[in-house]
Amino acid sequence: MTAFSPKAILGMYILSLFSITVISAQQNQSDFWSRVRLGGGFGLGFGNNTFNLQVAPSGIYQANDHFATGVGLQLNYSKFGDDTFLAYGASFMNFYNPVRPIQLSAELEQWRVNLSSDGVTGVAVDDNYWLTALFLGIGYTNGNVTFGIRYDVLYDDERSIYVDPLMPFIRVYF
Repeated sequence: MTAFSPKAILGMYILSLFSITVISAQQNQSDFWSRVRLGGGFGLGFGNNTFNLQVAPSGIYQANDHFATGVGLQLNYSKFGDDTFLAYGASFMNFYNPVRPIQLSAELEQWRVNLSSDGVTGVAVDDNYWLTALFLGIGYTNGNVTFGIRYDVLYDDERSIYVDPLMPFIRVYF
């Protein structure tokens, strides 16, 4: 499976910004920042000769009670002995609540993956590539927290940085 080109990702990002601009133009300017919500994720792991760091800040614009759109940045670094893994990128998110507690989501993630490994077979591997993931999800929202499950429709078991296309999630936005 091929990833979206960086130009396609930029086009989708510009389209998202245009959507936000059109929506915010319908409201007064001081109301815009009161609808911006910030959140994200952080992970840190240690083990026997292993280390993992994950940082993923994001922000969304809550257009109305039913629709929100936003962007995020992502960084994941792991070291297992002499092997290193670095993935960084951006995500574009759209959330729709048909009714208050139910949230449908579409999240496009674009990753740059850098892998350096001595390999289990003794063959050195240095691989750098672009990876695109498109998650469709459903969740239950209570206050600022949403938990649910999402599925990567572009999942490639040879290249994905995720173990499985089906992933649980927890989102918190303030």
